[in-house]
Amino acid sequence: MPHVILKLYPGKSAEQKAAIADEIVKALIKTGHWGADAVSVGIEDVAPQDWVESVFKPEIIDKPDTLYKKPGYNPLA
Repeated sequence: MPHVILKLYPGKSAEQKAAIADEIVKALIKTGHWGADAVSVGIEDVAPQDWVESVFKPEIIDKPDTLYKKPGYNPLA
C-alpha cells in the first residue's frame, strides 16, 4: 500500500511509462513516507473514444470527493 493506477491515452513508450512510475514512487516516498517496497503503480492505456465513459464519468464526475486535483477540461460541456 499504496497502489496508484494511472489512466492515460495510448502513445507513451514503455520507457516513458517506467519513468512516470518512478516519479510517482518518488513523490509517494517523499510526501507519504512510505518505503519503496510498499508502493505499486499500474498504468492503463485508455483509447480517446473510451475516455468519457471509462474514465471521465466514473472516476471524475462520479467521485468528486476523491479528487484532489480536478481536470481543467470538461468533455461533457
